[in-house]
Amino acid sequence: MSDSRPIIAVLGATGAQGGAVTRALVDNGAFRVRAITRNPESYSGPADEVAQADLADQASLVAAFDGAYGVFALSNFVGTELDELTQGRHAVDAAASAGVRHFVWSTLPNVEEISDGAFDVPHFTNKAKVDALVEAANFEYFTFVEPPFYFENFETVLAPQPLPDGGQGWVLPIPADARVIHAGSIEDLGGVIAGIFNSPESAGAGAYLSSAAELMSFADFAEILNSQGHDISIVEVPPAVYAGFYPGADEMAQMMNYWVGHNYLGHEGEEHINAARAISTTPSTSFTSWAQSHMPAGKAS
Repeated sequence: MSDSRPIIAVLGATGAQGGAVTRALVDNGAFRVRAITRNPESYSGPADEVAQADLADQASLVAAFDGAYGVFALSNFVGTELDELTQGRHAVDAAASAGVRHFVWSTLPNVEEISDGAFDVPHFTNKAKVDALVEAANFEYFTFVEPPFYFENFETVLAPQPLPDGGQGWVLPIPADARVIHAGSIEDLGGVIAGIFNSPESAGAGAYLSSAAELMSFADFAEILNSQGHDISIVEVPPAVYAGFYPGADEMAQMMNYWVGHNYLGHEGEEHINAARAISTTPSTSFTSWAQSHMPAGKAS
């Protein structure tokens, strides 16, 4: 028996966002899921089919999107020489050429515009600049989703590190108690995307939705972890000092200080979060429950 369900093509299916979206769409069952990856031979996820494409090769994207009703698209700011605006343009133009009806773009706030140029955070702003291209492409439906600060960052790039006093924790260029971080599990993004494709009339006219679960500070994260048996400390340093810690640290310092001035999602964040919760196929995950599962005290780092 042939599968007549509409096809959703998911870019970056082997990554954090694309993987979560693929899993949620497969679980939802309303669509046939096509995983798009640069290396299809290494794909082992749950998608119904897999296709090869590269954001640097627009023709490969057109072929990969062929026959798809919808596309979930995102850009990469690491591991590529192609800037995110060009990556986004390739995805938009390819989807339009392939006749895609519903295009969902993973974006972030335009820090340059929101801060009036006070902060330079290209991996936010360059995604936001693609929004206008999406809007101008004349898709039948188009939606913007804003992933939050991932809880999963604490398992990778922000895993607690050794501190000079012998403890474990984080060195930060902002006050620990600044409650400005819209945060959530990457898995929750998948439920929002499934809801978007399920409800094009509700979310397909250029709506902005975010899968953030909570507005938090680093002190909040530490307090929850410590209540679960950890011993996390926080050291604050000036942004200029932090900027010299590792390649790319200056952009991270500017990003966090943008949060302090404007919040992670800017001042419309709560509206975007409420819109996402109204259609998501899965509930939001709290940091408390996420940490219990993913960062149990005593787990080897």
